[in-house]
Amino acid sequence: MRCDFADSLLHGYFDGELTDTSAAEFERHLQHCVHCAVELVDLDLLSAQLQVAQLYEAAPASLRKKIRTSLRPAAPSPAPSSLLSWRWLAAAALLLVAFVVWRVIPAFHGEEDYQARFATGIVDAHLRSLLPGQITNVNSNDPQTVRAWFEGKVKFVFLVRDFADYGFSLRGGRVDVVQGRTVAALVYADREHLFNVFVWPTRQQDAYPLTGSRQGYQWIDWRKGKIEFCAVSDAPTSDLQQLQRLFTN
Repeated sequence: MRCDFADSLLHGYFDGELTDTSAAEFERHLQHCVHCAVELVDLDLLSAQLQVAQLYEAAPASLRKKIRTSLRPAAPSPAPSSLLSWRWLAAAALLLVAFVVWRVIPAFHGEEDYQARFATGIVDAHLRSLLPGQITNVNSNDPQTVRAWFEGKVKFVFLVRDFADYGFSLRGGRVDVVQGRTVAALVYADREHLFNVFVWPTRQQDAYPLTGSRQGYQWIDWRKGKIEFCAVSDAPTSDLQQLQRLFTN
């Protein structure tokens, strides 16, 4: 059965058109609705496909001529009359470029600040997963089974491994949404703790591990091969570091 939220809020959330209140309401709904989470993944895949598809038609010459004829010639604008005007224009252009770079490239905010802010959402997603029935969508300790389940649900490829010989047993995986971003989550367990390892693609360079904590949960974030990982658990930081090393070896 189709979820009512899929008709009322899902597309607005995907397009960033909801108010803060409505977006928060939908994110609470995502905590227990797998159908909406999967549909968000489908929308993300469709958006990517449309971006690369050749779905345009060139305008005929007659239409271009008609449009040019209907346009009124623009009034000539006066040229800068002094060196001061040129300097103001150059300064404005530099400010615009700096603003775009600041918004687009996380490194200009500070690497640690960027990763720490996103890790806050990761910890919240980890807490949601601990609710009954939320920890996995595919429940298996077989890496091939888990990897096959993710095919078609996320548009990036990543390696799935079981580290049971080192104390971290693969339990399965799921698709999650963190701050509007679709991510894969691999679930591991040792004798006492559950570990979520969130995985998503990135354009950033490889980065050394960055650790932190929030609400009694530890996280460690790193990048390798255009893939970003963030592991979170209530286990000691040393356990997370050991799991991170297993992923990078």
